[in-house]
Amino acid sequence: MAMMTGGSGKFLGEVNVTPFVDVMLVLLIIFMVTAPMMTQGLQVDLPQTRAVSVLPKENESVVLTIKADGSLYLDKYQVELGDLEGQVRQLVSAQKKQLFLRADKAVPYGTVVAVMGVVKAAGVDRLGVVAEEEKKS
Repeated sequence: MAMMTGGSGKFLGEVNVTPFVDVMLVLLIIFMVTAPMMTQGLQVDLPQTRAVSVLPKENESVVLTIKADGSLYLDKYQVELGDLEGQVRQLVSAQKKQLFLRADKAVPYGTVVAVMGVVKAAGVDRLGVVAEEEKKS
């Protein structure tokens, strides 16, 4: 689409990209500000230990979280203990993903063992446990 300029009678064949660049910069700033807010996980007070390794990428693993009140979450989605075996079988065993357990340090040991038993019954042979690095005083 061409445009007439002034009185010269010639067409202008260039596209003005300044508005496009302005819009792209605004979108970039919006994404840079909102991206950290979207990656926040569930609030869990993890136990501390000396040696801590980094979790693999999100698409390679699933994180099972037990909050202090005993509620269970597979990644970000809440599940009931009765539904946990089927969900773990579908999300972890069938897709050959790794499963990591994050349990609040206030959760009773019996609850953690019960959840681990359900995970084992779902066909998960290897279960990673997540902890925080011990703070040096």
